[in-house]
Amino acid sequence: MKLGTENQTKLFAAVGLAVLAVVVLLFSFGGSAPTPTTPATAVAPVSTAQPASISRPAPRTKAHGKKANSGPRSLDPTLRYDWLKASEDTKYEGTGRNIFQLQAEIPTPVETGHTDEPEAPKGPPPPPPPPPINLKFFGFASKPGESKKIFLSEGEDVFIAAEGDVVNRHYKVVRISPTSVEIEDVLNNNRQSIPLTLG
Repeated sequence: MKLGTENQTKLFAAVGLAVLAVVVLLFSFGGSAPTPTTPATAVAPVSTAQPASISRPAPRTKAHGKKANSGPRSLDPTLRYDWLKASEDTKYEGTGRNIFQLQAEIPTPVETGHTDEPEAPKGPPPPPPPPPINLKFFGFASKPGESKKIFLSEGEDVFIAAEGDVVNRHYKVVRISPTSVEIEDVLNNNRQSIPLTLG
């Protein structure tokens, strides 16, 4: 039983020394014992009556787009309902520029609906132009004493034709001259002069 009481005595001594060490450390680093402070959340009572010593601000006057100058403000913590009402009545009158766009939008002119010029009657659209003739004229194939014949090509196909002949069941040779040939598209009723191409 003697062993248990010796351990308890050592334990109490160790706890007492630890508490003493903490107190000494607080005094050495803190300088002095902390003083009780008053809570910072104390709020002054709100009163609706104004003391006579507080200067009242000059009433705001609305100017044309300019900020109204107000008098010197006091440091009175009471709530001023007239100032809140004046700030609620203030309207923002900006220039109309959207700060979220890179450039301001240019307003489109408003049409009045009345025009002096009468509208042209809208008819059916004009017919599309006829397709071009894809033949190439690249030489003569006539022999002496025969009628004039020419070489015509379309893609890889080569045709020999005289005046009045129909080529590829589509094109009629109308007239042959030394530098060009006149071809008529029989299906589309289109005439085109095709020049002589060398090579």
